[in-house]
Amino acid sequence: MKIRTILIVDDEPRSREGMKKMLNAWAAGQCELLTAENGAAALRLLEEQAVDLMITDIRMPEISGLGLVERMNASPLLRQPPVILVSGHAEFEYAQQAIQLSVVNYLLKPVSREKLIAAVEQALKAGEERNRVGLMRKLADPRLMDVAEGEAALSEPVRAAMRYVDAHIGEAVGLKEVADAVHLNGSYFSALFKEQSGMTFSEYVARRKLHKAKELLLTTSLPVAEIAERIGYQTAKYFNKVFKEYEHASPGRFRSGMHDAEPEIGT
Repeated sequence: MKIRTILIVDDEPRSREGMKKMLNAWAAGQCELLTAENGAAALRLLEEQAVDLMITDIRMPEISGLGLVERMNASPLLRQPPVILVSGHAEFEYAQQAIQLSVVNYLLKPVSREKLIAAVEQALKAGEERNRVGLMRKLADPRLMDVAEGEAALSEPVRAAMRYVDAHIGEAVGLKEVADAVHLNGSYFSALFKEQSGMTFSEYVARRKLHKAKELLLTTSLPVAEIAERIGYQTAKYFNKVFKEYEHASPGRFRSGMHDAEPEIGT
């Protein structure tokens, strides 16, 4: 089971440590509890590691809890976990701003153990759903989705060719090989495939391989070079080239969610 990380931000040591103690007992080793004494320290922590949930007090010196959430949401470099706001004051203005910032819960001090744990469980579930939706969006290929939606209209040889590609995704699949497998002349198969799928056979193969590569990039920590090998590319350099051509980002940047710089090939 994945160890989830929860960041508690509060300038009051007693409140900060009290919440940490309650959550430590509830988590039973399944969560890592981090603390920060102010917004600036929290931002530094968020830059250093991924956090699955942030619990922050609203009223803090220099950077308020709401200000912290605004800065976090505005940064393209920071992961944006679900947020629970904690306040000693039931102020409508705070609640309004919290809703605008997509905060998942708003608790009033003193926070009881039951309410804190219920809010944390709800927020972690919301974070998992958000991650699932985000993963599906990153994996989606509109061209492949169009083909899947129109599968009923495809001829049996074209459907068989697609099944063949999926079954041999880890190999270098060529047009003649697949045409032979579906018992068609290469030229005829090439024209038939493009007519029915809306793309060339080589583009379809590349997109299917890259879909698998994206899945591995986002759900494993395998090196790019190993992923390239698993989907049938002989070199990470060529895989990198094809990936950037279709995704407009290198594999490493796709994995991290940042498209502004290039990593070294094979990392």
